[in-house]
This record gives sequence, C-alpha cells and structure tokens, in this order.
Amino acid sequence: MPQIIFLPHEEICPEGAVIEAEAGTSICDAALAHGIEIEHACEKSCACTTCHVYVREGGASLAESDEIEDDMLDKAWGLDPDSRLSCQARVSDKDLVVEIPKYTINMVSENH
Repeated sequence: MPQIIFLPHEEICPEGAVIEAEAGTSICDAALAHGIEIEHACEKSCACTTCHVYVREGGASLAESDEIEDDMLDKAWGLDPDSRLSCQARVSDKDLVVEIPKYTINMVSENH
C-alpha cells in the first residue's frame, strides 16, 4: 500500500506523519482518516483552495489536474509547480511526499 509522508507543519502535524493510503483515495481523505486535519471548506467539492498542498515527491504518479482544479489552484495562496488540491489528487501506487502550506487563502483573507 502506498505511503504518504507529510512534512512537519507547525499547527496541523508538528512532527510530520507517515500514513498508508489505498490507491484511489484522495490525499485529503487519507489525511483526515489519520487525524491530519487538512482544511476543506467546500467539503471536498473542488470549489475552494483550502485543501491546497504541495506534492514534493511522487507527483508524476498522480493523474493530471483537470481544468476545474487548475482554475481553483490559480486562486491558492503560495501556488507553485508542485501545487495540487488534496481533495482532487488521488493516490496511485507510488509513495508521495506532501507539504501542507503555512497558510490557506482563508487564513490570508482573515489576516492570520
């Protein structure tokens, strides 16, 4: 079963985490199932960017993002080439290394 390695995040998982995820599971669902509370304000419907993550390793194993995800990602805080919406990126048969951004667009707009 593929592993997802979450890099340390000051608030969400300070120690980092290594979890196993079944192929076909979204990164967001896998994280939530293991107590990693990734924000998901739109209930995982690809209508916001709060579940934005960086897939630092293994991203080539994921299906390419579609036009709707790309349009949403354009609004994400801290967008970079490794950016994906964790509610849309589904685990394949390869391990992933995921970094959760320091902020979400909600935190930026609320001046956190």
